[in-house]
Amino acid sequence: MTWQMNVDPLGNIGLSALVAAIPILFLFWALAIKHMKGHFAALGGTGLAVLIAVFVYGMPIDLAALATLYGGAFGLFPVCWIVITALFIYNMSVKTGQFEVIKNSLASISDDRRLQALLIAFSFGAFIEGAAGFGTPVAITSAMLAGLGFNPLYAAGICLLANTAPVAWGAIGIPIVVGGQVAGIPDFALSQMVGRTLPLVSIFIPFYLVVLMAGWKKGIEVWPACLVSGGSFAIAQYFSANSPLTAPLLPDLIASIASIICTVAFLKVWHPKDSWHFDHEPKREGKEKLRYTGGQVFRAWAPFIILSLFVCAWGIKPVNQALDQMTKALFDFSFPIAGLDKMVIDQVGKAKPAVYKFNFFSAAGTAILFAWFFSIVVMGASLKTAGGVARDTLKTLKWPIVTIATILGFAYIMNFSGMAITLGYAVATTGVAFPFFAAILGWLGVFMTGSDTSTNALFGKLQAVTAEKLGIDPVIAMSANTCGGVCGKMISPQSISVATGSTGMVGRESEIFRFTFKHSIIMAALMGVLHLLWAYVFPGIVPAYAKPVAAAVAAVANAAQAAINPDGLMWLAIFVGIITAVTLLARSIGANLVAPVEGHDEVHFH
Repeated sequence: MTWQMNVDPLGNIGLSALVAAIPILFLFWALAIKHMKGHFAALGGTGLAVLIAVFVYGMPIDLAALATLYGGAFGLFPVCWIVITALFIYNMSVKTGQFEVIKNSLASISDDRRLQALLIAFSFGAFIEGAAGFGTPVAITSAMLAGLGFNPLYAAGICLLANTAPVAWGAIGIPIVVGGQVAGIPDFALSQMVGRTLPLVSIFIPFYLVVLMAGWKKGIEVWPACLVSGGSFAIAQYFSANSPLTAPLLPDLIASIASIICTVAFLKVWHPKDSWHFDHEPKREGKEKLRYTGGQVFRAWAPFIILSLFVCAWGIKPVNQALDQMTKALFDFSFPIAGLDKMVIDQVGKAKPAVYKFNFFSAAGTAILFAWFFSIVVMGASLKTAGGVARDTLKTLKWPIVTIATILGFAYIMNFSGMAITLGYAVATTGVAFPFFAAILGWLGVFMTGSDTSTNALFGKLQAVTAEKLGIDPVIAMSANTCGGVCGKMISPQSISVATGSTGMVGRESEIFRFTFKHSIIMAALMGVLHLLWAYVFPGIVPAYAKPVAAAVAAVANAAQAAINPDGLMWLAIFVGIITAVTLLARSIGANLVAPVEGHDEVHFH
């Protein structure tokens, strides 16, 4: 028997929204004030959401339980799958001693922690976000910074903050693509609008990071490097987001590569007078001497090059389609959730589907798993060592996995019960201030789901319809939803649990939340103000576009689903060939670096 969602159970949308917000307010209180561990906060928030869904919204208990479990399953796969496999590679690099070479290679560019943060957290993190998204950049970059010697809190916090700039085009542009589809807006137009907003913030993010790390005075010392890092990123982001040749798929990759190249080139000719380190570190001056050959450095970085190549390949649409077909042919574990699929009727009278898709081969985590297999060969590790690394990684991540699965259960019960839509309807009543609150709604959505893609899917239609009723261009509302959402990423319990698992701070999620919370609020408010300006003061900034015809969009989508693109396997073969060449080259030109024996610090080669 179906259940009809009621988004205003108390007969007053403001009062209903206040009740719907209780689980979110609980999470804020638990993390920011009570200093509760992440998994306990997630369990408490999810429990409250289930109780409100059942006793206030009238959702049947079995539907509420199934919706929560459905979200938890999605949290385990594909989200946790990405984090686990990403840390396999990093932990293997540490175990085999290759990360010592990476540390020295970075220190030879600069041993200044501020500049290392620009290269790793901002530029390299943006590249990984553009290629894979869904928690991968935070997992990789925060682990790398912690391994370099960063204070773990700062390693986690600044990586979450740096991830603000690229999220809108993460995973080869998927948040923009989904947002456009849901709202009925061309994805290129949405990319243009977001691409005329986020670069204004991206240019300042590097300076924001270093001031947060080292204070205003020490931040000013490296403003030229911050300007080069953020400026090159923002310029490339703007042009690639507004070009039909590259938008909406490639802005992150283009901007991050531009930032890496420009920053490294600049640091070859410029360096601050004094090299800055954390208080707990011994003071050092200037760059370190590179102690390894070019081949050894290439070999140490090769696993992360291979990782980048694999996730880029998986992001190519024909490749992803071919891998999806391969999954269906070999073992199709996708299935509708019995008792939940199409049993909830939403606020517009449509039955909500609930199909769990175990798309193993096309999942981004599987791309990273294959990268790990190749990395084992590159690093010269034994299968015993690889197995030990996998076991230890899973042991370390047990509580972050619980947190991620629980918080995705929270997101799904908020969605299926109608509580999330209640919050959206409340925002829709704000009238002329709607563009500001549209950004806040996007911020809340990412806090709940941990994903800009999920938030655009959840609120996209509501944002577009509300904007049209108010006489505002819907692309402004969708841009606000997307840009506000990127600011919520740094406080999402899902993202924070990834960061704690990567930096050894499991159980200290509240510290990271309090570290990033005010910055998240400031940036979300800034996004809201910018979209107020676009709506009422500078409407000329809004791109001109024609709305796609719904029937034509559906026909194209159905054709894409039905067709098996024969080019997919060809592109996959090309990438695997390149990756194999990188693997063989890394083994042949780099000495075999062996990890230090326990109890000894020496690292040797053979």
